[in-house]
Amino acid sequence: EKTRSGEFPLSVSAAQALPIPVKTQFTHVKSKIVKMKLAALALLAGSASAYQVTPTMTFSLGKFGKKAPAKAKVISGSSPSADAWANAGPSTALPFATAPATLDGSMLGDVGFDPLGFSTVPVGAWFKGFDGREGTLGDLTWYREAELIHGRIAQLAVVGFLAPGLFGTLPGNEWTGVDAYSKTNPLEAFSAVPGLAILQIFLFMTYLEVRRINIIKEEGENYTPGDLRIGQGEGRWNPFGLEYSPEAYEEKQLQELKHCRLAMIGIFGLWAQAQASGVGAIEQLSAGLTAPDYYAKAGYFLPEGI
Repeated sequence: EKTRSGEFPLSVSAAQALPIPVKTQFTHVKSKIVKMKLAALALLAGSASAYQVTPTMTFSLGKFGKKAPAKAKVISGSSPSADAWANAGPSTALPFATAPATLDGSMLGDVGFDPLGFSTVPVGAWFKGFDGREGTLGDLTWYREAELIHGRIAQLAVVGFLAPGLFGTLPGNEWTGVDAYSKTNPLEAFSAVPGLAILQIFLFMTYLEVRRINIIKEEGENYTPGDLRIGQGEGRWNPFGLEYSPEAYEEKQLQELKHCRLAMIGIFGLWAQAQASGVGAIEQLSAGLTAPDYYAKAGYFLPEGI
């Protein structure tokens, strides 16, 4: 409305001066502009989040499943053991577990079996030689050396547990005792044999250990685990004239390693059973394969000769 003087008042805004339909249209357009700005901001936020690095979960079942993508090596700096577990990968021997990075499959017989993490503990520094600490062996080389030596001893022990029951025992005499070697249970035989018999075994083992240490000192970092200079090769004692090709020789090495591992498990079972039963392994097996008395008295179900 106009004033009596015919002019609009200064306090009236332009929106108020417009007709009612025009004012409503102006408000509607302003609301649309605000909504478009909010939508644009949401779109920009979504685009920015697409470029952010998000963690992904992958898994691997070794040879049986999809291979996990290679990841960059992680260096924690706290310890070699922590670095090895930080870069752990799938284990071939235990598909449900992981193997430390120290077991990368490059060594013969490596199937990623190290649930207790022995291979992650540096041990080379303990054995750098004796005079001037010459020669440094790698960590896994020492573990392979220990595995082979213990495995060979376990193989001999398995033979010692089984041979007396299969082939009989050594004869005794008045000096050693008539029944000194008659025990087929090795746990009982250990305390029954004369002390000099145990001493000669100990001296022979000492000779082999001293010889092995001298070979390690001589070859240093070039030492091959388990090498006693026996078998094929120049300057070695080869009583059987073995001459394998490189591929066949590597296969024989793998076979020995598997036999060592099997013997270490087997000798523990033989020892535990002998400790529990008090008799030798062959005697236990023989008792299990013998027909019981009630069956022997009953006779055969079919006529004899059929």
